[in-house]
Parts: sequence; C-alpha cells; structure tokens
Amino acid sequence: MLSPVILVPALLNGLMTGAIYALIALGLTLIYGVLHIINFAHGTLLTAAMFAAFFAYALVGLDPYLAVLIIAPLFFLIGYGLQRFIIGPTAHGEDRNYLLVTLGLAIIIENLLLYVFRADTRTINLPYAFDVIEIGTAFLAVPRVIAFVAVLVVASVLWIFMQWTDTGKAIRAVAKEKLGAELAGIDVAHIHAVTFGLGTACVAIAACLLIPTYYVNPTAGDAFVLIAFTIVVLGGMGSILGALVGGLFVGVVESFSSMFLGQSLGQIGIFVMFIVMLLVRPSGLFGEQA
Repeated sequence: MLSPVILVPALLNGLMTGAIYALIALGLTLIYGVLHIINFAHGTLLTAAMFAAFFAYALVGLDPYLAVLIIAPLFFLIGYGLQRFIIGPTAHGEDRNYLLVTLGLAIIIENLLLYVFRADTRTINLPYAFDVIEIGTAFLAVPRVIAFVAVLVVASVLWIFMQWTDTGKAIRAVAKEKLGAELAGIDVAHIHAVTFGLGTACVAIAACLLIPTYYVNPTAGDAFVLIAFTIVVLGGMGSILGALVGGLFVGVVESFSSMFLGQSLGQIGIFVMFIVMLLVRPSGLFGEQA
C-alpha cells in the first residue's frame, strides 16, 4: 500500500493541473450549452491567447497575471466578433455548418500562427516560476497554486453572472428555449455572440495561467482541448458544474496514472476512465438523461 507521503502530493498536484483543464472545458461547455455546437476552434484560440500572453511579457515586460486584465477582455471581443459576424452568418443555423465553420477557423488560425511565428517553441522566465509552497509533505509550485485559486474565482464569478445578471438570465433562457426567448424579445444573435465571447475569454484566462510554466508554439493548445472535450462529455454536455468537477477529477486521474505508469503514459488513465464512464453513465456526471 502506498504511503500518504506519496499519495497526498499526487492528489494535490492533480487538483492543481485539473483546475486549468476545468477552466478550458468551462468555456467549451458554456458554448455548447447555449449554442449547442462543438467549437473546434477552441484549441487554436487558446494557442493564440498564449502567444498574446507571451509577447505581452517578452515585448513590454507585462506579467501574465496582470496581462489577463487586458487579454481576457480582448479575446471576449474576438470571440464575440467571430460568432456575430463570421460563424453565425455563415452557418445559417445548421449544426453541420457550425462544425465546418469552426473547424475551418481552427485550420486558418493555426496556419496563420505557424506562418507568423514559425514552429519555434517559446517560454518565458519568471522569477517566481520555480518557487514552491510546502503543505505537509507536498511541495506545490506557486504558479499552480495561483492558477487553482484563480480558476475557483473565475468559476464563482461566472456562476454569479449567470444566476443574478439580466444577461446571464437571458443566456439561460436562450439555452433552455431559443424560440421562446426570441418571442420574449431577447436578441438571440447577440446572446449567442456574448456566450461565445465568454467561452473565448475563459481560454484567454487559462492561457495567462499556463504561460508562466508552459511553452507555446502554434499547436500548443491542441493537447489541452482534447482533454477539455473529454471533460465536457464526462461532466455532462452543457453543465458548468460538470466541467469544473470533471476537470478536477481528470487532473487527479492523470496525476495518479503518471505515478503508476510514468509521465509519458499518464493520460492513458484519463481515456480509460472516460470509456468506463460512457459505459456506466452516457449522459455524464451532471448531464440530463435523454
């Protein structure tokens, strides 16, 4: 039997990693819950935000945790514009068109990043990047602790926004019954764009939390979004709580899998668990039964 000296650090580090996964999945599930589409451009938007955070530090010395105050609103506007003026008008309300348009955007953005920045891998060196906090027998990296707390704050703010603001109530109304919301006078196209913008802002925040300890290249977001898709299905399609809980759970599973199978094979445990979940509960942890 493994000692708590080994298990506790693995659990805590898994939760730290899972928080970032949860934030990326949060944006993805928010878009699906309202627009009922799978956003294939999610990963490339994450990569673009990571480049923005990288150059904010490299060119003007702006700390990534401060850069989030600029990058998150900027990417909200980018997401709003993409949905309002490109994705929505070109999809014409057809699900298959949404898939093709977002896939096309993903290819365009990724190749544009590759053309401009080449395939070089970039990192930044921050003075606190290798600082640790000692909690019992566990040593937790300071950037991971900051990211964990930030994700909980973002998730709480998003929940309050959805529950108590007029825009949040309109988003929930459109998610529940689009035609009824439209008849009630809600501008559905605007609400779709706001939702897409919020989902894009979530990946922008995740990018700023990742860049202190992670690299960036034109395909950096792909690995994260694959896990995010898994979390969205695991937690329940369209469930914000499911994305948060699922992300933390996946982080812990990955951490323990890495401990037993090795770092390079750590993600095997995620997909084994994912397959088991689909067999036992196809609707996910918090999804509604058909």
